[in-house]
Amino acid sequence: MSSLVDSRNRSLADWLAVLEGLNMAHIELGLERMALVAGRLGLLSLPGHVITVGGTNGKGTTCALLEAMLRAGGHSVGVYSSPHLVDYRERVRINGESPAADVFCAAFAAVETARAEVALTYFEFTTLAALWLFRDAAPEVVLLEVGLGGRLDATNVVASDQTVVTTVALDHTDWLGADRETIGFEKAGIFRAGKPAVCGDAEPPASLLAHAEQLGTPLCCTGRDYRWQALDDQWQFQGAGLSLNALPLPSLPLMNAATALATLALSPFTLDVEAIKTGLTQARLSGRLQQLTPRLWIDVAHNPESAGYLASRLPGIKGSRRCRAVVGMLKDKDIAASLAPLRELVDDWYLASLGGPRGASANELAEWQAGRCFDSVTSALTAAEAEGGEQDIIIVFGSFFTVAEVLASRTSPTA
Repeated sequence: MSSLVDSRNRSLADWLAVLEGLNMAHIELGLERMALVAGRLGLLSLPGHVITVGGTNGKGTTCALLEAMLRAGGHSVGVYSSPHLVDYRERVRINGESPAADVFCAAFAAVETARAEVALTYFEFTTLAALWLFRDAAPEVVLLEVGLGGRLDATNVVASDQTVVTTVALDHTDWLGADRETIGFEKAGIFRAGKPAVCGDAEPPASLLAHAEQLGTPLCCTGRDYRWQALDDQWQFQGAGLSLNALPLPSLPLMNAATALATLALSPFTLDVEAIKTGLTQARLSGRLQQLTPRLWIDVAHNPESAGYLASRLPGIKGSRRCRAVVGMLKDKDIAASLAPLRELVDDWYLASLGGPRGASANELAEWQAGRCFDSVTSALTAAEAEGGEQDIIIVFGSFFTVAEVLASRTSPTA
């Protein structure tokens, strides 16, 4: 990188171009580099109550639900999540708002100065910048969403007060392992001795349970320590010291709402029932079963588990209408198992190529699902909208990149 003077004059776009241009976007698991630079910046612990949220699916929605309920209860909350969809600043929220571009630039400059000779990956650099922002703003609660795995993820350098593992499923197997037991151990790597943890997976791997016991982590598991049940137009939760009935159904997955409630129950924050209900009603997260127009829906489902959840919700959305699916995926995902749950629900498939070294081509998708091939998500969606009747519905899914392309063309990022 260039001089400190130059770095102070960079715009946010300049900074992001520099980080991406230096090939810092690759994945390189490990905490040594993070710990060294975080120590120099005084970021190994944060002033607020830190909750680290890991898992295969549901991390972002669990954070959004926790954020909404805590804020409804009058608490200040910071959230770090990834990836972003349209605007890089989506990765950090403080009391519901993303910091201004110049504030991000100041954080990047601080990290650049502190790292000196230490080479950082893109995710490590940007995670350090987020931690710097949280230390500066000092919210009461900081929610850190794990990027990949847990044990060696950059977020795990912070001393957390609580931890959450939402689910454990097969994903990122090249980095985390080829079976649930191996992946479960990696996810459990965020647990802390003597600090409460929640597991929202109904069948947690033995490796996760064993690691919690060996470490001395008080672990609260769904189905064992807390339970939830969906009724016609409401739901109920019991366990972890809470008993709540007639709760409003959230727009986000109910299992994640239950995980968030169990996490709240083990936290030092006591919320009244009205704050909980308000938070459940208000919680939203872009790209998660989001309706953009009367007939266009988007969802970031990109692996078998999240595709299965999308398939469980799609019948209620489509009813008797014809469904057209626009799908673009990464080639390192389990494409066959991710498309299978939706096969009987979709009438017409529009297969889109994704760019970049990880992007799968439309022809590669066609090996697993018959459909028309397009060179981009935009061209596939254009065809689906042109050919579909007004009563048809269109679902776009398969990757964060797929959904981001649609959102970028339909919305304007904040200034």
